[in-house]
Amino acid sequence: MPTLGAKAPSFTLPSTSGSTVSLADFAGRKVVLYFYPRDNTPGCTRQACDFRDQHTALAKAGAVVLGVSSDSLKSHTGFRAKFDLPFDLLVDEGNRVASAYSAFGEKLMYGKKVKGVIRSTFLIDEQGKLASVWSPVKVDGHVQAVLAALSGSPAAAPTTKATPRKGAVGGAKKASVANRSLAAPKSASAGKVSQRAANAAASTKGRGYRTPTRVKGVKSTRGSVK
Repeated sequence: MPTLGAKAPSFTLPSTSGSTVSLADFAGRKVVLYFYPRDNTPGCTRQACDFRDQHTALAKAGAVVLGVSSDSLKSHTGFRAKFDLPFDLLVDEGNRVASAYSAFGEKLMYGKKVKGVIRSTFLIDEQGKLASVWSPVKVDGHVQAVLAALSGSPAAAPTTKATPRKGAVGGAKKASVANRSLAAPKSASAGKVSQRAANAAASTKGRGYRTPTRVKGVKSTRGSVK
């Protein structure tokens, strides 16, 4: 991996601009050079669209964005047009430039070691030196981290859960409330009646009292059975 503060490896590559592009073309300007595995794949598409959506902010920070992969120029041109990407894509045939930046090599994919492009981004300063390096890159929140580096401020960690507002019930308490049964609560009077009935039943059982069996045609002290 190239050392921070060292000269960024030079390159000259075919691009979607219709001509070759060299790092030397951007002397005196900041360059965001990002290597990605392949056009039109989910992660690479999300990353490209993130750079697209933040392109105005990146340009205001004085940076030029360049995407690099080993896809053909035809593939790059279609990918760029399909997602309306406002920056050039460069063709790194054989991954020679990616190798020079240590963005090609052994990596883990689905738990297996494979050899390929390691998603990486390099911020190159006006003197052509490496100012920041992200490798391997996690797509979510990455462009915000690049913008933070360009502005000289620390990058905010990606937010995965909403932060409770001041005075709001804490997350654990909310979860507890959400998981409670929605059955209607018993009233105090209903509870008292239920308890008296239970006490009476227990008392009757304790005395060994049995309800008399009614026989048809025989009167009882409680009235006749019809």
